[in-house]
Amino acid sequence: MITLDTLQRWLEAPTETERLEFKRAQRQFNWSDLMRNCVALANEGGGHLVLGVTDTPPRQVVGTQAFASPAELNKTKLSIVNKLNIRVEATELEHPDGRVLIFEIPSRPIGQALELDGAYLMRAGESIVPMTPDHLKRIFAEGQPDWFEQAAQTDASADEVIALLDTQKYFELLNQPYPTNREGVLAKLRGEALIAHSPQGWTISNLAAILLAKKLDAFSPALARKAPRVVIYEGADKLDPRTDMPGNRGYAVGFEALVDFVHSAAPKNRFVEQVVREEVKMFPKQALRELIANALVHQDYLATGASVMIELYTDRVEISNPGLPPIPVERFIDEYRSCNERVAGLMRRLGICEERGSGVDKVVHAAEVFQLPAPDFRVGETRTTAILFAHQDFSDMSKEDRVRACYQHCCLKYVSNQRMTNQSLRERFGVPQSKVATVSLVIGAAKDAGLIKADASETTSTRYARYLPFWA
Repeated sequence: MITLDTLQRWLEAPTETERLEFKRAQRQFNWSDLMRNCVALANEGGGHLVLGVTDTPPRQVVGTQAFASPAELNKTKLSIVNKLNIRVEATELEHPDGRVLIFEIPSRPIGQALELDGAYLMRAGESIVPMTPDHLKRIFAEGQPDWFEQAAQTDASADEVIALLDTQKYFELLNQPYPTNREGVLAKLRGEALIAHSPQGWTISNLAAILLAKKLDAFSPALARKAPRVVIYEGADKLDPRTDMPGNRGYAVGFEALVDFVHSAAPKNRFVEQVVREEVKMFPKQALRELIANALVHQDYLATGASVMIELYTDRVEISNPGLPPIPVERFIDEYRSCNERVAGLMRRLGICEERGSGVDKVVHAAEVFQLPAPDFRVGETRTTAILFAHQDFSDMSKEDRVRACYQHCCLKYVSNQRMTNQSLRERFGVPQSKVATVSLVIGAAKDAGLIKADASETTSTRYARYLPFWA
């Protein structure tokens, strides 16, 4: 039941989500806009459309006259049923500042996507956009066997299972002794639901193949296409590729070699090398490890013709994966949600991934230790990209780089139960006390961008101010 208390909790939410949308709509709300929101929210699993509230924080109730009469509201609900074949409930709340109308939109049916005049719509942050082909494909695949459970190889003999999968490395990663006979190996894999037995022989799952394959192309071209690919360029653009190396081993059994190769191919960090008096690579190995693992685990496995890409330039490394994240990039540091929990769980047990939600924290921390610009996380039409930049002096950083570093530093402090201050940010940038005013300008720009806020619970003094992320 939706009450005024429910509404108050929504008003205090830091951002709109894929399942919660606010509209001012003081006088009316366009019918086509209502239909678009119903379709998009239903395709996201259902949600709420709230009329009579401003859509930017701090949100305020302004009241709405849209669909004001009971007859008009009932006619609207009936029209939605006739047009979309979904039943939408409407709740009217009499708030002290005006009438609030809330449409409660149910989820679409399993395996079906709703369309409006031939257009499949979805939410992307606070916007309504056409659904991507891969997202639509995932919906149509609902109710079918999970991709990881599908067969990569059928009717295999016991010898073929051992020949196709690197079982020796599998037990090594688990820190378990290798069984003394073949039956023990097969029993372990079967117990993990990586393989299954039938009268015709053994079935190797996609999960077993993608993680443990000695050679992915020994299974199918489709699986081979999912191998990570490393491209090294001579400059800062794609004009002159020096090395283009597609992988072929399963993610788990080939992970350490992949990270070692990328780390060894990176240029040297002359800045840190001068400080510690030893050769140090430009990009921290821990950061590369976490970003590569994240890309492998969180990719869209239903996407075809696409793979994890690791691209090394002279001034940065870009690690991208097919698929879009289920949470906004601004929340990567403090939140965790995986679309592929089964592969994530097994990768954690094999020591590839660590505890949930800690990966991006480690990346940001490593960037600060190595005095690198803040990592950048970007969401495109079909891919998610993480970028690590080569060292830059504070004076050479753009305003965008400085603000992003300020926000990430503030988040990192908060999740560590600390608070960002001017001093801590100066230490992060490696600048002296004389730069207090300059760093204050960076903090001010981050506040103006809505990324951080003052911790009013501590002090109102500007000199001793402490700061929180906007969502805290």
